[in-house]
Amino acid sequence: MIATVRAVGFLCLWLVVYQVKGSYIPAEMNRTIQNLLHHYKIPASQIFDGKPIFSRESPSSKIEVKKIEKMVYMSSVLDMYEKMFGHMLKQLPTPSPKLAASTGRQAAAGSASDAPTGAGEDVRKQLTYILKKVQDLKRHHYQKQDQFLQKLYSVRHIQIDNFVIQNKALWELPGLYQQASALPDNGVMRRRRRRQAQRKTQLRV
Repeated sequence: MIATVRAVGFLCLWLVVYQVKGSYIPAEMNRTIQNLLHHYKIPASQIFDGKPIFSRESPSSKIEVKKIEKMVYMSSVLDMYEKMFGHMLKQLPTPSPKLAASTGRQAAAGSASDAPTGAGEDVRKQLTYILKKVQDLKRHHYQKQDQFLQKLYSVRHIQIDNFVIQNKALWELPGLYQQASALPDNGVMRRRRRRQAQRKTQLRV
């Protein structure tokens, strides 16, 4: 009972805050969302269970957005190469037990001497070497990007036919819509401040 009262209180506060702060949320949109919430009604305990549908975390502001975009793209490229080389290895004829053991030891060592030294090198050895180099690069420098891509994957596979998820997603929409609307403006403001700083620097010179 106490939990329900708290949830209802939080609900009222939430509505007031987003009606006041919702500079990017039209009044008609706010009313429409509230009407839909009445239609897709679920217990307050399910709404405020501490398990949001969408994460509110954004990429670190310490890293430039351009760099984040490039690293996320390169993470996808490396992931594609990892899958492709793995597939190419599976397509090769099954090696003899002796050759398989030798290839396994070379992949585990991962030393520079593993690199292909001539046209006579076994194709499996070459593919294994290149695959390991790609995997090492991903493991040492692209783990955060992989985690980010996993988040994107999870968003794309949300159970949109689940009634509880539909209601909770509606609850989260005002905040997320406001955040998404503010992002372009933030970018414009940063560029404007950068230009102003450059002009001031030029005037001093």
